[in-house]
Amino acid sequence: KKERKKERKKERKKITDCECPDTMGSSSSSSSSSSTENDATTGDIITVTIGATVPTGFEHTAAEEIKEKIGVDARISKDRGRVYFPITTDKLFQVHLLRSVDNLFVVVEEYDHYQFKESKEETLMELQQLASKLSWTNALEVWKLNRTLKKKKGYRKGGNGNKVKPTSEATDAAAADTEQQELLQGASAAESQTKAESTPDVDSSAQDSGEAAPPEAKLIKFRVTCNRAGDKHSFSSNEAARDFGGAVQEFFQWKADMTKFDVEVLLNIHNEEVIIGIALTEESLHRRNISHFGPTTLRSTLCYGMLRLCKPQVSDIILDPMCGTGAIPLEGAIEFNSSFYIAGDNYDMAVNRTVNNICHIQKRRAEKGSASGLPIDTVRWDLCNLPVRTSSVDIIITDMPFGKRMGSKKKNWDLYPSCLREMARVCRPGSGKAVLLTQDKKCFSKAISRMGGLWKKLLTVWVNVGGLHAGVYLLKRTGAVFGQTPEDVYESRGKVNTQGDEKDDKQLS
Repeated sequence: KKERKKERKKERKKITDCECPDTMGSSSSSSSSSSTENDATTGDIITVTIGATVPTGFEHTAAEEIKEKIGVDARISKDRGRVYFPITTDKLFQVHLLRSVDNLFVVVEEYDHYQFKESKEETLMELQQLASKLSWTNALEVWKLNRTLKKKKGYRKGGNGNKVKPTSEATDAAAADTEQQELLQGASAAESQTKAESTPDVDSSAQDSGEAAPPEAKLIKFRVTCNRAGDKHSFSSNEAARDFGGAVQEFFQWKADMTKFDVEVLLNIHNEEVIIGIALTEESLHRRNISHFGPTTLRSTLCYGMLRLCKPQVSDIILDPMCGTGAIPLEGAIEFNSSFYIAGDNYDMAVNRTVNNICHIQKRRAEKGSASGLPIDTVRWDLCNLPVRTSSVDIIITDMPFGKRMGSKKKNWDLYPSCLREMARVCRPGSGKAVLLTQDKKCFSKAISRMGGLWKKLLTVWVNVGGLHAGVYLLKRTGAVFGQTPEDVYESRGKVNTQGDEKDDKQLS
């Protein structure tokens, strides 16, 4: 037992000294770090597995984006809403440029078929022992590099650093390109900082915080978050996080802090699959576009998934007739900026929110030195009588009222057929597409069956929206000319009460 304790102390000291930027003591620790990682590194480059949470149902969309932007194949987890992909540390900044992922973490260890003990006490004891057996070295190295990237990015945002003048190409690019330039510079700075000795590391971190370098190493604060799914476990999520966190604290001698933590250790358990990781994002990456929220604002990551389904092309006219806060057209105008977006709503407050969100993005882009203009316009209109020329729109993409927070199930029976008919009028026959999100599946299916001559359903993606099981429907406009099908003369059973919807929204606001 004494020998095991000595070995654990040596391993803990080696990992803590080498990997944590605030606990580095001397240049000898840097050399020991490089010597322990010769088998996993090429020079200073480490290959690790990154995990990402994505909107449930859009795992394949996220995998396509990862392949397109990073050039690696992503593996979709058994647990819906997660993907995993390999990456080298020199390309770590690229993961923060992905538009379809919510949260990122680096995988410490992964068990596909973890054999849990039958009793709770034995299982929890095994989890405690697991903490000291894991190889934390590479994951903590990536956490350190990621922390430096975030510091550099925030340092530039504050305006105190030396700002690099954007080139003419960057001036015409989207805000994502400016963010990429920032992260590229942060990556080069992080690389040089990683290669430097430990003393400059302490100085630079102290400079960022505006305080003198402390003579003693700063104590790392951490917390453990357990995400568990499955009904065959003898323990709860809180019990697993408590016992595993206690073992991590004992192994590293870190301080537990549930709110002001430096390191967040993730314990993801899905039936027999167990994955231990370290978080790389402090908050979800979907919080990027919206500053003025409404009662049913969509996540930007979900908006991106819907936009990728319809594959916008250069010079496409894209319409969102029920824009709400403008989350969908804003995401499109930033990421797919070769198309033109028209956002509209029948409610003044919704239109004002959209305008404010557009102004917020334009101001942010101007501060970064990028072109502030966006290919988007905002209109107030009646959904069932759009002021748009017949057969002039390429893509219609919108979040339809579910009948819960907005409108009602009863009103949807009149609203859905009327709006599908009007969408068919303005959409180009034969080539036009529509991507519609709704949770009122029964009403939507009935409306589609009535509009069979105008719309053809190509694909349905089932997603989780705020705990509700909803569907994203990809429709294609048939070649039928509007005005020559039985669906064109469909009359709703009663006039759609848009004023009632406005009152509902006012009460929620």
